[in-house]
Amino acid sequence: MKKIVFTGGGTVGHVTLNLLLIPKFIEDGWEVHYIGDKRGIEHQEILESDLDVTFHSIATGKLRRYFSWQNMLDVFKVAWGIVQSLFIMLRIRPQALFSKGGFVSVPPVIAARVSGVPVFIHESDLSMGLANKIAYKFATKMYSTFEQSASLAKVEHVGAVTKVSDQKTPEPDELVDIQTYFNPKLPTVLFVGGSAGARVFNQLVTKHKKELIEHYNIINLTGDSSLNELSKHLFRVDYVTDLYQPLMGMADVVVTRGGANTIFELLAMAKLHVIVPLGREASRGDQIENAAYFVKKGYAEELQETDLNLDNLEEKISNLLSHKEDYQSRMKASKELKSLVDFYQLLKKDVS
Repeated sequence: MKKIVFTGGGTVGHVTLNLLLIPKFIEDGWEVHYIGDKRGIEHQEILESDLDVTFHSIATGKLRRYFSWQNMLDVFKVAWGIVQSLFIMLRIRPQALFSKGGFVSVPPVIAARVSGVPVFIHESDLSMGLANKIAYKFATKMYSTFEQSASLAKVEHVGAVTKVSDQKTPEPDELVDIQTYFNPKLPTVLFVGGSAGARVFNQLVTKHKKELIEHYNIINLTGDSSLNELSKHLFRVDYVTDLYQPLMGMADVVVTRGGANTIFELLAMAKLHVIVPLGREASRGDQIENAAYFVKKGYAEELQETDLNLDNLEEKISNLLSHKEDYQSRMKASKELKSLVDFYQLLKKDVS
């Protein structure tokens, strides 16, 4: 039986593509393994998926771009993670390793290369994160969402692979309940800040709840269960799974961070959106780059976090709604999306 190892974690964005690909490999008779951190979101997601996957937990350290004494301790954690991963590779002897990035992926990638296992990695953002910069040196091939520099010889530009499905499914009962609190004559605005929510969005909705629900139906994915609420023109919830795409479908406008997975899902749905990227003080600047790219393409409006207030946001929302057909036509004409089936066929061919 052919075997493949997946790795990636730390955030949902570093796990989602793996969770889409794993069932395809299982259906085709592959034995699937996953290397990650048992305390990480990757372990939780694998457990909740009920997929026939063997999970291997390793020690891992965070890769920091700034000085911290913790870096010294984490060097030893990473080194031990490499040793653990090497033993796993030698025991399993897989045909390939596929990495979606995140700091937990570095030890398995290095161990795979040392043990002679081909390494395939995926980069969602316009510029590589630190983990993938390291992984690229050991990779057999890197797939990219955005076009990368021609100097990167091992890169194949494939476009974005999203979890958005074209299949029409019945509305969940919970969605029907939510809709009874909404006014169909008002536009629906959804705030989503990734799997952990975004405090800046939560604070804006809390501070201006009265004004917002006067003009819009508001959906706020918060990451904070203490904010959960279903009331007139307002639905706030900490986390959703099956409801995620239906809620996206309900929205007329989405206010989001600049993570590649989310904005490409919005592109796939041709959904109007305002991007409020994380600033360089809180990230490496990848979301700023992603947002600038989408604005240049005419897919979205952008608003810097320092400029995020009710007046500025309403101006952006109004502009999107006034020019809805223009934005949607550009998104629908995009050539930057790849179907999951096509990407799986490409990956399977490469790893076989």
